[in-house]
Amino acid sequence: MTGLGLTLPMAGFLLLNAGVAQSQPAAYKPTRRGGGGTLRMLESQGPTLLNPHFATGLKDNTGSRIFYEPLAEWDAEGNLEAVLAAEIPSRANGGLAADGRSVVWKLKKGVTWHDGQPFTADDVLFNWQYATDPNTASVTLGSYGNLKMEKVDSHTVRVVFDKPSPFWPGQYSQVMLIPKHLFGPYIGARSREAPHNNRPVGTGAYSFVEFQPGDLLRAAIYAKYHLPLRPHFDAIEMKSGGDAVSAARAVLQTGDYDFAGSLVLPEDVAERLEATGKGRLQVMSGSATAAIYLNFTDPNTVVDGERSHPSTRHPLFSDPAVRRAVGLLIDRESLQRHVYGRQGQATTNFINNPSRYRSPNTKAEYSVEKAKAVLDAAGWKPGPDGVRAKDGKKLTLLFQGSVGAVGQKLQAVVKQAAQQAGIQMELKAVVPSVFFSSDIGNPDTYGKFYADMQTYNWTNTSPDPENLMQCFLSTQVASKANKWLGQNMVRWQNSEFDAAFRAAETELDPVKRAALFIRMNDLVVADGYVIPVLARTSMRALAKNLVAPLSPWRNDMASLPHWYRDS
Repeated sequence: MTGLGLTLPMAGFLLLNAGVAQSQPAAYKPTRRGGGGTLRMLESQGPTLLNPHFATGLKDNTGSRIFYEPLAEWDAEGNLEAVLAAEIPSRANGGLAADGRSVVWKLKKGVTWHDGQPFTADDVLFNWQYATDPNTASVTLGSYGNLKMEKVDSHTVRVVFDKPSPFWPGQYSQVMLIPKHLFGPYIGARSREAPHNNRPVGTGAYSFVEFQPGDLLRAAIYAKYHLPLRPHFDAIEMKSGGDAVSAARAVLQTGDYDFAGSLVLPEDVAERLEATGKGRLQVMSGSATAAIYLNFTDPNTVVDGERSHPSTRHPLFSDPAVRRAVGLLIDRESLQRHVYGRQGQATTNFINNPSRYRSPNTKAEYSVEKAKAVLDAAGWKPGPDGVRAKDGKKLTLLFQGSVGAVGQKLQAVVKQAAQQAGIQMELKAVVPSVFFSSDIGNPDTYGKFYADMQTYNWTNTSPDPENLMQCFLSTQVASKANKWLGQNMVRWQNSEFDAAFRAAETELDPVKRAALFIRMNDLVVADGYVIPVLARTSMRALAKNLVAPLSPWRNDMASLPHWYRDS
């Protein structure tokens, strides 16, 4: 897989250079705002909430991004592009401090929230305060780590870092911002009570009309949107549910919908549907990894009313021989060839793009016989039923994932190999709207991880891997204390990894910083709790006449103001 030519733009993140290049979206043909009718979209995983600070997984971020906007975001070439910011900070315009400890953001003037109230620096500061209040229990808490914000004037904000920050855009600049005047009374412990959590009032091109969680989302054009001549469509209807194949069929075969996002299709199905000629599939290569995660904790022991408690250790995976054996049972090449096709490239790395961060040190091997030998040597002997056991513990594992043809085929392939090696594996497929939910009362979410193993795709929406690798920090362990919103859902903890991550946060030399991320990747992979399988591409289905400038580094809805129907 290629890095999309990101080597040079990546250098622009460093304060040692001039700044980040800006680029414009695809040429915009419409000559007036509106007039495009209704844009009909289909998402197999529908949003269940619309407050971006509580958005878990792609589905909730997709729904929220229709209404809310960030300071900036990444274009298809990996360049930072202003949204609510008036410009991208640089050394040339005085926005970047030479010592790497601060950055000044000038905000776009004349922007209003959908209720007519002005967007100002107070809103930007509020989002920082809201997210970092521990009682808010926001998903975005980690995006504001090691920084504070200061108001310079009504439309200028200074971000001050605790230490030199080589990746100064961080994740905070891509956080979707909510209005202070509506959410201010609900900061902290009352955050989940805000009436606008599911009735968004944002600054985006479309305003809220209707929301049925997991089913339907409707929005209408915002006549005072801050970009001229945009958007083209008068209304949006996002229907949710079903599966990826039926979603793709509704665009490519029947033409009932204009767009279907986040598709995972068996290659033979993708080719057959694309051949109908009513639409096209668009495949993008960014930084997404399909991996199998072995639970670092014990899902069957309860501590203080909590399963998979961070203080526990998994009774089977604590033995490195078991982890090594499971790793030997993953036939990546066959999965790529027969299941994923153009949607995945076999990999043993968690960081795959951009290429400067890709480790040359990991390797893959598939061998049922070697897995058997590893288990034999460690004392895991087959019983009368063929299932291996040791010290009264049987190698019986629950392997969960979300419902979907491709993911379930992966589970089935792994189970077949495991049975040959003497490991009994039960498969569990959870409806995506539940599996990726932030519902703290549901036991089947991937954040709870009440299984021995699970699989899902982890996507980085930035060309820089800092946010990607946060999901293995000890401070990010998902638990009851943080309402299972910590990014480290595998619950793996390693002091050497933590130290390397902290060093990368302040390393201004791009070569040394890349080496630190490669080291982090190698530590994660070598320990065996995280088994990268495929470097994933992302697939979308678009109507033949739909123009949508998408980017693998940002949410699909980010470019929505620039979408139009090309007649």
